[in-house]
Amino acid sequence: MSLKSERRGIHVDQSELLCKKGCGYYGNPGWQGFCSKCWREEYQKARQKQIQEDWELAERLQREEEEAYASTQHPQGAQSAQSLTFSKFEEKKTNEKSRKVTTVKKFFGASSRAGSKKVLAGKLREVQEAKAASPISRQVSIETDRVSKDFCEFLKTYHKPGQEIYKQCKLFLEAMHHKRDLSIEEQSEYTQDFYQNVADKLHARWKVSPEKVEMAMDQIEKYIMTRLYKYVFCPETTEDEKKDLAVQKRIRALHWVTSQMLCVPVDEEIPEVSDVVVKAITDIIEMDSKRVPRDKLACITSCSKHIFTAIRTTKNEPASADDFLPTLIYIVLKGNPPRLQSNIQYITRFCNPSRLMTGEDGYYFTNLCCAVAFIEKLDAQSLNLSEEDFDRYMSGQASPKKQEPENWSADMCVGVRQMYRNLDLLSQLNERQERIVSEAKKLERDLIDWTDGVAKEVQEIVEKYPLEIKPPNPALAAIDSENVENDKLPPPLQPQVYAG
Repeated sequence: MSLKSERRGIHVDQSELLCKKGCGYYGNPGWQGFCSKCWREEYQKARQKQIQEDWELAERLQREEEEAYASTQHPQGAQSAQSLTFSKFEEKKTNEKSRKVTTVKKFFGASSRAGSKKVLAGKLREVQEAKAASPISRQVSIETDRVSKDFCEFLKTYHKPGQEIYKQCKLFLEAMHHKRDLSIEEQSEYTQDFYQNVADKLHARWKVSPEKVEMAMDQIEKYIMTRLYKYVFCPETTEDEKKDLAVQKRIRALHWVTSQMLCVPVDEEIPEVSDVVVKAITDIIEMDSKRVPRDKLACITSCSKHIFTAIRTTKNEPASADDFLPTLIYIVLKGNPPRLQSNIQYITRFCNPSRLMTGEDGYYFTNLCCAVAFIEKLDAQSLNLSEEDFDRYMSGQASPKKQEPENWSADMCVGVRQMYRNLDLLSQLNERQERIVSEAKKLERDLIDWTDGVAKEVQEIVEKYPLEIKPPNPALAAIDSENVENDKLPPPLQPQVYAG
């Protein structure tokens, strides 16, 4: 889906939200622009083509191996062995191709009509007892236990179809337990097949009205996904967690984006609008706390309705789709919802496909996917900025110019004024700190250069005037030390004082 950025704001054609195959349902970026139904058809075609190519390759390799083997054996014995081996290969191929169809038919096959209600109830008890030892049924949480009781109470209103639905759900959960080693895409496909087959049986076999079918599918989704949530949400075999961290890092880097840059028609200085914006952010964040895809969709829908309310209150007129998408992007940037990509992937993989293809839930979810795609690809042109300013804002070297105090309106919130003052003060402190750090680095470089210069000068002086240490001179002897007659000389005269 292509997003267009113009001076008047972000715009996306509503036709681009629909399935690119032209079926009329909502598409999804996770399904390459297809709706759930068309995506499954394309996936099945690609998968069957791959299976066919694999079988052709296997047959060719098998023939080459058999020919090589036959060339080293007796012609008759080699021909017999080749015929036997190839027949086994063909049998294995046929069994493998029909395995999936047989499994689905057996899974959703009609129960025997020969037995009475008592026999059916006995089989149901056997199934429940057999599954009692399953890891799925151990240490059931309080929420899971409550959902199970609500599900059983709901199925009582469906009488016999309710018993069959409960049985199929238990079998499905047991089958999913044994499919945990498969890829998440294969588990998703198996779940979507289950949804489709149950809905078809309710329509065709039991003639249930469309409204009751939709209610039943919602309850089925709630029952099975509450139990499977911890196994299929953000599994370790996928890159969902890596994508979550990348999106969160991207949103944090875009913290400086303002509503004016996105041309958001929402005035948060209006108290009523500010409160509604907070509710919208709360809803989008609360999505991560839900376990059922339908409940996560409900959070997205509630957030979107709050957005429309905020736009309508600001403009005093009905909100348009062109106003909604920029505001949704702004809400996502302000809220930075946790595990956003994991929640989107979880809804895409395991939600009842009918909810994503039509209705307001599908419309709002498709817009959320577009908003995330826009954030991931957001650039200077999208925000009507120069490349230089965009790079400076992204690196944190600068921030968008705040509103000057002299331009503040008289009725501006005191908290907003204080926030602007604090931001200005932080900006000044940041500039001062950058100058101090720059001067400190310059002083450090000067000290290093001075030390190196002094050491160099000392070395040059030492080399030019080397230090020479001479031996000490001998002691001087007395003048008449060699006169042997010194002892015969009279003593020296001593000064005497005479009294006058």
